[in-house]
Amino acid sequence: MKILNLLSYLMDYPSDITSELLDELRQLVAESQLSATNQQGLRELIDHFSKENLLNMQSNYDSMFERGRSLSLHLFEHIHGESRDRGQAMVNLQQQYRDAGLEIDVKELPDYLPLYLEFLATQGEENARIGLEEVAPILAVLACRLDQRNSPYAAIFHGLIELSGAEMNLQDVHTQIRDEKPDYTPDALDKVWEEEAVSFSANQNADACATSINRPSNQQSRDHLEYLNLDGLVKLQPAASA
Repeated sequence: MKILNLLSYLMDYPSDITSELLDELRQLVAESQLSATNQQGLRELIDHFSKENLLNMQSNYDSMFERGRSLSLHLFEHIHGESRDRGQAMVNLQQQYRDAGLEIDVKELPDYLPLYLEFLATQGEENARIGLEEVAPILAVLACRLDQRNSPYAAIFHGLIELSGAEMNLQDVHTQIRDEKPDYTPDALDKVWEEEAVSFSANQNADACATSINRPSNQQSRDHLEYLNLDGLVKLQPAASA
């Protein structure tokens, strides 16, 4: 499911992008099954990457996703916060990767969303849809919070919700988060990390993360490694014993 590899790449920490790769990204968006609205949002994000200075992009990314909890790209941050349950959930998710014949190839936690998307991309369309559906409530909240901040990154999360097939009432989510106080300001950072993680409806199953995922076929694993000519940037590799 190449669109998940694309969305994983766009969601990850910004890196230098060649004009050839930008063209390839645009082509993959055009070939995807996403709606015209979500394709347009992704094209605008890719255009933003093509025009923005890399250092500015990285600084903005840090401000967006690395400060505070509300836009964390770690799935279990939104479910368990800093509770001890998070550790066991990490172990369970990493074991699911191994059961699928994959090993994490970077220094990153198993619940890092771009990593999770790479995993789903190896599992076939139906399994990928199920995996996205299980975390759709988190995706919806992140999409709406990014909408509030007028971030082009919101397009990634709206695309993922569409791919999940989950029926999410985003207007209700916007209403629920409308009065949230920002947790990314210097004054808020110290306080927010002491509070419990926000609890979202339908999250009770999300800590399972892809419980219905099966071991990838050999072809799916090869497709995963060959996507976008970014072999050196993938975060999951077939396990040695696979």
